[in-house]
Amino acid sequence: MSFKLPVYSAPAFNSEAFRRSPDAALGVVRLAGVAPAKFHATTIFPEYFKIGGRWRLLSESRMDCVAVVREGGRLEATEFRRLQAGDRVVVGRSEDAREGIYVHTAGFSGRKSRADLFAFRTGRSRETSYSRDYDRLYELLRHEKKNGYVVWVLGPAVVFDSDSRSAMVALVEKGFVHAILAGNALAAHDLEGALFKTALGQDIYTQECRPDGHYHHLEAINRARQYPSLEKFIRAGKVTSGVIYTCHKKNIPFVLAGSIRDDGPLPGVVPDVYAAQDRMRMHTRKATTVLGLATQLHSIAAGNMTPAYQVVRGKVRPVYIYSVDVSEFAVNKLRDRGTLEVTSIVTNIQDFLVNLARNL
Repeated sequence: MSFKLPVYSAPAFNSEAFRRSPDAALGVVRLAGVAPAKFHATTIFPEYFKIGGRWRLLSESRMDCVAVVREGGRLEATEFRRLQAGDRVVVGRSEDAREGIYVHTAGFSGRKSRADLFAFRTGRSRETSYSRDYDRLYELLRHEKKNGYVVWVLGPAVVFDSDSRSAMVALVEKGFVHAILAGNALAAHDLEGALFKTALGQDIYTQECRPDGHYHHLEAINRARQYPSLEKFIRAGKVTSGVIYTCHKKNIPFVLAGSIRDDGPLPGVVPDVYAAQDRMRMHTRKATTVLGLATQLHSIAAGNMTPAYQVVRGKVRPVYIYSVDVSEFAVNKLRDRGTLEVTSIVTNIQDFLVNLARNL
């Protein structure tokens, strides 16, 4: 089955309501990092602002930012911490064009729902049937391999099992991965698997605990810290398998964001949370598909930086976001935090990856 992106329906800007709408009001930043009163906060949806009599789409958007008008009327979604004195920020709290601001939530609707008002099993849980979700995901990833930018957000459980680790490696090798966002733990246990065939001291195939195995992840980190970067550690021949090794071999970028509980950490882990956010956003701002696997907080962070749309070669297309975890609470948390367009799949992460690799 060939995959087709849904056609985007832009707002009817020739209608009376849009033509009569005033230009969006602008407030000036007086104090760096502080938005003017009644600032407009951006959402995950396509947003248009009337500037100089023309409706302009905010591209490369991000939730919970403000819209700054740059030279020539160019719009930029800007974090509060980046605001500079003199920046012109869109102000106004209505989103229906009355104030020159329009949030377009129905751009990819296509068809109206014919579902009954009362129906069973409309939520996403361990009882949900995911067969069609898997088939759609296979179709999507085949399309995105050459036409999109697929960002994976990975928790360490991905490399705790030999088959899931091999499956993730295969997905990288086959071109279904364009960037990886993770933390120190994913890389540390992946390197541990390469050096000792264990994860937290447990054999990644037999699940047997090895003697002194609780030292293994620390030993892996300590060995890597002899080098200024993971790339140089790998080039020295210390690692010859795994997700990080394959990313290096295939020139796939990865961002390792530090946390309070990190061991070591590994060289290359970004210890400054805002520097890590900036590097993550380099990828989320161009992502067309995001898959968050077995990492609740990291998935929420990446998901909240990813809009529900992307402008590619002048056309608006949807961004597909997946949250995959064995916990119903974990997958639904991302939706509760504002990423309303997420598809949740409740399953064991090892089974998910093996299914994906085999079918792709």
